[in-house]
Amino acid sequence: MGCCGSAASQSSKREWKPLEDRSCTDIPWLLLFILFCVGMGLICGFSIATGAAARLTSGYDSYGNICGHKNVKIEGIDNSGLDLTEKKYVFFLEPCNLDLVRRKIKSIALCVSACPRNELKTLADVQKFAETNGSTLCSYELKPSEYTTDSRAAQLCPKLPVPESAPIPFFHRCAPVNISCYAKFAEALVTLVSDSSVLHRLISGVMTCREIILGLCLLSLVLSMIMMVIIRYISRVVVWILTILVVLGSLGGTGVLWWLYAKQRMSPSDTLTVDQLQIAKDNRQALLIYAIAATVFTVILLLIMLVMRKRVALTIALFHVAGKVFIHLPLLVFQPFWTFFALILFWIYWIMVLLFLGTTGSPIGNEQGFVEYQVAGLQRYMWWYHIVGLVWISEFILACQQMTVAGAVVTYYFTREKRNLPFTPILASVNRLICYHLGTVAKGSFIITLVKIPRMILMYIHTQVKGKENACARCILKACICCLWCLEKCLTYLNQNAYTATAINSTNFCTSAKDAFVILVENALRVAAINTVGDFMLFLGKVLIVCSTGLAGIMLLNYQQEDYTVWVLPLVIVCLFAFLVAHCFLSIYEMVVDVLFLCFAIDMKYNDGSPGKEFYMDKVLMEFVENSRKAMKEGRGGGADVRELKPMASGTGSS
Repeated sequence: MGCCGSAASQSSKREWKPLEDRSCTDIPWLLLFILFCVGMGLICGFSIATGAAARLTSGYDSYGNICGHKNVKIEGIDNSGLDLTEKKYVFFLEPCNLDLVRRKIKSIALCVSACPRNELKTLADVQKFAETNGSTLCSYELKPSEYTTDSRAAQLCPKLPVPESAPIPFFHRCAPVNISCYAKFAEALVTLVSDSSVLHRLISGVMTCREIILGLCLLSLVLSMIMMVIIRYISRVVVWILTILVVLGSLGGTGVLWWLYAKQRMSPSDTLTVDQLQIAKDNRQALLIYAIAATVFTVILLLIMLVMRKRVALTIALFHVAGKVFIHLPLLVFQPFWTFFALILFWIYWIMVLLFLGTTGSPIGNEQGFVEYQVAGLQRYMWWYHIVGLVWISEFILACQQMTVAGAVVTYYFTREKRNLPFTPILASVNRLICYHLGTVAKGSFIITLVKIPRMILMYIHTQVKGKENACARCILKACICCLWCLEKCLTYLNQNAYTATAINSTNFCTSAKDAFVILVENALRVAAINTVGDFMLFLGKVLIVCSTGLAGIMLLNYQQEDYTVWVLPLVIVCLFAFLVAHCFLSIYEMVVDVLFLCFAIDMKYNDGSPGKEFYMDKVLMEFVENSRKAMKEGRGGGADVRELKPMASGTGSS
């Protein structure tokens, strides 16, 4: 970061002026980001102007005709240039014949007037459907009267029986109502299960339990909201509650699994058939694996909590201070919703443009006389540009959330009279972000993109050459991926603190990053002693939500489904979703703790409690730091330099 300049090198010498001297930062990077977004918009406009949007939404047949449109003749392609204004749906003669390599349906596509809503078992049924509904399901050169007499009907008519299908909303494709035929596609993607019959049962288990899965996902969302409310109002006891509930949850889940395993072993098997005996054996094996995994996890968790037990008291004080921030800034709880909503909107847009790009290109006839759209020239670079846009803009949205939270918490911390806080500190922080710091956010997110893109490329190369490279190349490749991952995590943490420094002093990204780095290095032991314990307790909160959701899933699935081998996919889906939801909510709390700590470190560095240099911190935070210093001193045998902290002169910080 040579662009930091001499101001950054003097960061430890100049005094910070919190919430003063507001000015725009990193304007060139904001202009670069806007220019990049304009490029993303041009790609979208190009794909729409070339007809890709119409081919995507309306669909097209194997001859290049867009369904529901009057088409232009393609040179050398029979059955092209047809008037299909009355045929608005795409119908595949073999909808379940998937080309896994090219990720498409390997079948002749036709434009039809209506999708068959009932199963058609014979060509006579297909003929009757065409005569009744006016929808011809065979190729264009066959008339409905020839379906049962023409020898070409076996190749030009759909594969029998024709499954019941319905049009996909907005995309006008006839899709089978029963999607079980796509299980082969899942079998090709999942290589962990060698027995295809087991995989079929797993997939059917997910479809059977879909209502339970949705209900449990909603439960995890409710539990995350309850956890945030608990942290907000009873922060003093939340650590002990979390500790007890996590222990009980892990022990209870492990006990239930062992009880189900014992119950399965004791169940009589004399009256079972051969197939039922095999299923019972699979059930016992699955339950044994689940129980052993839960036992190992519980033992590790108890050992970690035993080691960390002496620092629980410090964490209580930390949670209390952060909880007071949520009392004054209640809208912080809803930050994950706005960020998630913004990401979803962008991802939907990105996927739509990606699909547009997938249907761009020039129509080329293949060996079978069908039309394919081939991408060449500049269009290839559009794909790469679009992929970089996915990473950069996603990181930009996440960085905006970090800057918003940092700005609100900084305003809270450095406002001596809490009654003088803005009416909506969150909205005030958003306003400062838009007016002054979008360039800083763009620069920080671009730095993360510079690390993430090479790591993604290396991961893609690793998957492509897996099993072909020698041991040395494989080791070097994995080492590079690991190093880039570690660098990305370090830069993400530094970026977050740089945003906090920018919110405090309104400096550009490089200067803020240097300032934050200096402060963190000077307080390395405090970072290790305070943030680690706080992060661990928040991790316990995530574990509690996952364990509670998983335990509810075990009970519900046991009540509805006796085949225990089908539990794995529903439980994995539910637990992953629960962890992601809990992480989204509790990461806001973790972010508040990090911002508070950096504010405190700056407060300690530039203020000493004397007149004119009163502390901004409240008494609870002072007591917390004093206790942490004493604990660190005892751990080092009394070698710490413990300085008496002086309360803020105005005495209003503890409000």
